Amino acid sequence: MNEVEKDQRKEKTLFQESWRRFKQNKLAMVGMWFLILLTAISVATTVIDFATNKRIYDTYVISQNLKLRLKGPSAEHILGLDEFGRDILLRMLWGTRYSLFLGAIGIAASTVIGGTLGAISGFYGGKVDNIIMRFMDILLAIPSILLAIAIVAALGPGLVNILIAIAISYIPTFARVVRAKVMSIKDQEFIEAARAVGAGDARIIFKYIIPNSLAPIIVQATLGVAGAILSIAGLSFLGLGIQPPMPEWGAMLSNARTYIRDAWHITVIPGLGIMLTILSLNVVGDGLRDALDPRLKN
Repeated sequence: MNEVEKDQRKEKTLFQESWRRFKQNKLAMVGMWFLILLTAISVATTVIDFATNKRIYDTYVISQNLKLRLKGPSAEHILGLDEFGRDILLRMLWGTRYSLFLGAIGIAASTVIGGTLGAISGFYGGKVDNIIMRFMDILLAIPSILLAIAIVAALGPGLVNILIAIAISYIPTFARVVRAKVMSIKDQEFIEAARAVGAGDARIIFKYIIPNSLAPIIVQATLGVAGAILSIAGLSFLGLGIQPPMPEWGAMLSNARTYIRDAWHITVIPGLGIMLTILSLNVVGDGLRDALDPRLKN
């Protein structure tokens, strides 16, 4: 490598260098484009509902036609019809936004709350750290899906209650990740320099420490969304999540299990949707971990 190329490498920003390494992971790129497609579908269906006052949703997504129930894939209905004669393709498309958006919003709330608690715990240490982390340990002692089930069972089914359950379930994970990172950087020179010029604790935490802890937070958030989508599908499968006739993938899978021997397509297709989405999030998370890890620079 000549001197010019070395200078160009040095001039690259952290984002550019991370993006270069991320692109080298072909599987992560495939997962990223699949997630972009799902996001575009979610936005498009939301815009269509708003523009048509939900006429398409009411007419084609939730309306029933029992004469055509359990009809297999055909030219007219590419993925076939479900047990109530509803088009599975349209229901899968409209159901994308429930799984993806609810998972993303729930994990965003967990990231903010858990990250803030973890930063405070790691920064101050002592009694503050002991109180916060013992409470996090109590939450971690309960599997996240069981905690979500308990919360939804107590509050009742509904979109808001699902978001609350998902957010609370994943707060301890983010608190521990951020705490570990904060403890590793709080005594570094640039933090001491910030204290020397009179920066307060809140300024140091939110302007210097948390931004330097973003790499593990981003990776954990990506993997967390996958877990949240699985939890949402599990809640709906058990009848505690999004209620029929709303086209949520877990609820579709639950309703279709009775007909698994007679109409394979109504169970396989929602299951594949959940599996591919979670797989895409996992491979993107792995790609981000490798791209953001400075030890893997070459």
